[in-house]
Amino acid sequence: QVQLVESGGGLVQAGDSLTLSCTASGRTFSSATTGWFRQAPGKEREFLGGILWNGKTIYYADSVKGRFTISNDHTKNTAYLQMNSLKPEDTAVYYCAQRDSYATGRQYRKEDDYEYWGQGTQVTVSS
Repeated sequence: QVQLVESGGGLVQAGDSLTLSCTASGRTFSSATTGWFRQAPGKEREFLGGILWNGKTIYYADSVKGRFTISNDHTKNTAYLQMNSLKPEDTAVYYCAQRDSYATGRQYRKEDDYEYWGQGTQVTVSS
């Protein structure tokens, strides 16, 4: 059974940086795509970015491009979301998700594209 566990959330001040981790168990990273999402109170879940297991394909939502960086270490079955210059509007529960397969050149930006989800980690940015 695949399990994804996010970690690294917390309370930070505006302008700070924070790195979230997403560790997978019960599977190998090979062929997986990891996606990062967030959901603020009263809002729909928002796609942030995705990364192919080998790190060669990475893509972002326009809303976070330039501030957020996604990476992974497939030897550790772990993906990362580095967030810089955090703003109060970045306050949300952050989720990672994975899908088993990928098609060359395709980007997976929808919740329905992903089969496995973590429990989420809270990020709160104070002003």
